[in-house]
Amino acid sequence: MVEVMSVDTPPVAIEQVWAWLADVPDPEIPVISVVDLGIVRDVGIDDSGACVVTITPTYSGCPAMQVIAEDVEAALRARGLARVRIATQLSPAWTTDWMSAAGKAALSGYGIAPPRQQVIDISALSKGVKRHAIQQPQVDCPHCGSSHTRLTSQFGSTPCKALYQCLDCREPFDYFKCH
Repeated sequence: MVEVMSVDTPPVAIEQVWAWLADVPDPEIPVISVVDLGIVRDVGIDDSGACVVTITPTYSGCPAMQVIAEDVEAALRARGLARVRIATQLSPAWTTDWMSAAGKAALSGYGIAPPRQQVIDISALSKGVKRHAIQQPQVDCPHCGSSHTRLTSQFGSTPCKALYQCLDCREPFDYFKCH
């Protein structure tokens, strides 16, 4: 068992640190934790004994990353870890595949359609191939469950979301884009 040393407290197991991080909400979507969102990539100990939390932004330039780093550090310090370091890892790039099932369920309960897992076919971009309209994913309405929805804007309330409207209940909603 790998342990994190803290000041005036017994060593803490890495599994406990993961559990604490699972309580840190995403600042833009507070119903999903940074762990369930897949932003926290690793937790470890460096040579100095500091707890190192590795995070990956949902997209390059995400404005919430500084707040996430500060919230992660504050959460661990509040639990007695004196030495905490946040490392940012850009490669491999974050993907919606890293989101947990619990995180996707939380998004849906909050009114945001969770990402649909799909393989993107880029063959139409090849030289000499006739380009076809990009097929939008079928996105179910998080309010009524209808699949009778339409894309209204590629950009929603944040750059990682698109804006959709349900054609049955007529409610607009965000869709967390796959990437």
